[in-house]
Amino acid sequence: MNEIKDKPRVNKASRSPMAKNLLFILVAITAGFFGGYVGSKSDINSDTSNSTRQIIEGEGNLVNTIASDVSPSVVSVNVTGKTVSTDFFGNGQEFESKSAGTGVILNKDGLIITNRHVVPDKNSVVAVVLSDGTELEAEVVGKTNRSDPLDIAFLKIKDLKGKELVPAKLGDSEKVVVGDRVVAIGNALGQFQNTVTSGIISGYGRDIQASDGAGTETETLQNLFQTDAAINSGNSGGPLVNSASEVIGINVATASAENISFAIPINDIKSLIDIVLETGKLDRPYLGVRYVPLDEDVAKRLDIEQTEGAYIPEGTSSRPSILSNSPAEKAGLKEKDVIIKIDGQKLDDKNGLVSLLGRKRVGDSAEIIVIRDGSEKTLFATLEVSPEQ
Repeated sequence: MNEIKDKPRVNKASRSPMAKNLLFILVAITAGFFGGYVGSKSDINSDTSNSTRQIIEGEGNLVNTIASDVSPSVVSVNVTGKTVSTDFFGNGQEFESKSAGTGVILNKDGLIITNRHVVPDKNSVVAVVLSDGTELEAEVVGKTNRSDPLDIAFLKIKDLKGKELVPAKLGDSEKVVVGDRVVAIGNALGQFQNTVTSGIISGYGRDIQASDGAGTETETLQNLFQTDAAINSGNSGGPLVNSASEVIGINVATASAENISFAIPINDIKSLIDIVLETGKLDRPYLGVRYVPLDEDVAKRLDIEQTEGAYIPEGTSSRPSILSNSPAEKAGLKEKDVIIKIDGQKLDDKNGLVSLLGRKRVGDSAEIIVIRDGSEKTLFATLEVSPEQ
């Protein structure tokens, strides 16, 4: 599981001319009311307690229903790999390493989605455990590269052994708003299958720097949901589910601070899911730029007027901002350009560049509108398969 390394009227009443005449009547009514109030106070308290209990029980029943609906589509992912350790004299020794995460069943043939950091080595030995405890061998179909802000991998069960799988129902993450009730399901701590936690959506469009538990490797993740539903170690790759028992996100990271966790919106991955379902392999389209998502604070630090979009900073020879021979270079994108629209869709805190490009496929054309030297310019790029895959 990843952890965040760096990166919260009273109006005055006027008295009418009739008030004096009504005073006696009001006193009489008040006296009668007070007697009734004393006699019924215990009933009111009882009603309030019952109402509170009903609300709590109602929320509990909802979480139970969601867990019951979705759990058959959730698997534990157990990974066995080989690690080489070198001693003081330079002698290498190979030993077995184990890790665990969670996955979501996508179809009845055994295609599963999880996080790429759950299966760090494409040649790792992978087994999945179904909700009924059945363990089945799986293989890694493909995963995004480490520079990709989508932390996603696809697995395929090799032999179902007669098991009937239950694919998860995917929702529409575009419809998610702050305050929506959500449930996270996963293999907590890599030990407890189908642990369930609940909370709400606390925010969206979050960009974070995430690291492994040891802090030895970091990655940039973008356009994430923030939730206070606990996402524990081992929950990586599991589903974030709405009240309709639909998967609206894939759990990916948790902060060291309390009650802050993150998930990838499912709409950002749907195009990749469709590609793998149709072709049996992962062809990730890429543009080939390094960029900085803009907001008011970032714009102020960069001393630019544009506060929304994707800013392409000046690169270096070892880390260029526009990759050589990439679709971005062929389209004519330049350093200090600010990408503000893709195919007419404005980049904002809910639709970042990774989100909009993630809905396209290899070979698709993208209309890119940028701000360059204070003026809008329209460019066209044909997306290609990521060269690192």
